[in-house]
Amino acid sequence: MTLLRPDIAAMAGYVPGFQPPDNEAWIKLNTNENPYPPSPKVLEAIMAELGSDAESLRKYPDPASRAMRQTAAGLYGFPVDWLITANGSDELLNNLIRACAESGEEIGYVHPSYSYYATLAEIQGAKVRTFGLDENFRLLDFPTRYAGKLFFLTTPNAPLGFAFPLDYIDELAERCAGLLVIDEAYVDFAEFSALELVRKQANVVVTRTFSKSYSLAGMRLGLAVARPEIIRALDKIRDHYHLDRLALAAGNAALNDQTHLTKTVARIRATRETFVAGLERLGYCVIPSQANFVFASPPDRNGKRVYDALFDRKILVRYFSDPILAHGLRMTIGTDLEMEQTLAALKDIG
Repeated sequence: MTLLRPDIAAMAGYVPGFQPPDNEAWIKLNTNENPYPPSPKVLEAIMAELGSDAESLRKYPDPASRAMRQTAAGLYGFPVDWLITANGSDELLNNLIRACAESGEEIGYVHPSYSYYATLAEIQGAKVRTFGLDENFRLLDFPTRYAGKLFFLTTPNAPLGFAFPLDYIDELAERCAGLLVIDEAYVDFAEFSALELVRKQANVVVTRTFSKSYSLAGMRLGLAVARPEIIRALDKIRDHYHLDRLALAAGNAALNDQTHLTKTVARIRATRETFVAGLERLGYCVIPSQANFVFASPPDRNGKRVYDALFDRKILVRYFSDPILAHGLRMTIGTDLEMEQTLAALKDIG
């Protein structure tokens, strides 16, 4: 007799990007972390929450995340009951599947995009349907009416970096019978957001993370904006104390310092532009990126060769063995110095 569900025992599980044990010895460009620290106000808020004796840590945090939700509501221009916070946007993606798709029901997403969607669907017992991309980065064979319970649209796309146009996203929302979940993990690096579609389309949910633009990958923070009835459903099934006191303090402080966010994002965008120009001089084919990374292919379209050579030089980027991605590499935008060193290494590798 097995003590586990057979499907759970058999599943492979999601494999995060490699984290080297001697992290400081590497140029780490494989997990899309921000190379710059979070707002100084974040540390101030954490220290204020701790106080001199950490007395607050013996008490439970606010289960409703009221201060952080109020701040986000004011920033984005939505009523508070249209927002929910989360332990990283991954919690939202998981709970959206739990709330919408019963075992055997279908969810969809773009291939390639965030592979964790498949893992979350498998845990729930949901079926998966994927749609490829044409040469113009539009969905191939997407039906006039998609009947799946929800569809995940990562924009800007990971791992490719492009963003779907707003009018096209609006069209997809019209064609989805279930929820259209717009995963905007990288949107602060892009030229536009789909957030306003939440007002227009009742079936649209927008998810955000604090891991990238706010430099808070270590705090595990996210949020979603959707119609109140969807937010209420997500609120029912989340862990009741899903964000600790320090995370709530950090998230609220980060949202309150948009000046720091704007400056950090501008630095990364500028570095991205310079790095792309350098890659193109080396003969790399680069997909125009709206994210804090680029997907680029060497002239011989052998991503594994270049990945291994960079690894030997302690420069860590992301290689995907999937045949539709194996020709290239996803490279996070780090500091100017890190990207200069990476370009020098790529020139040496040839």
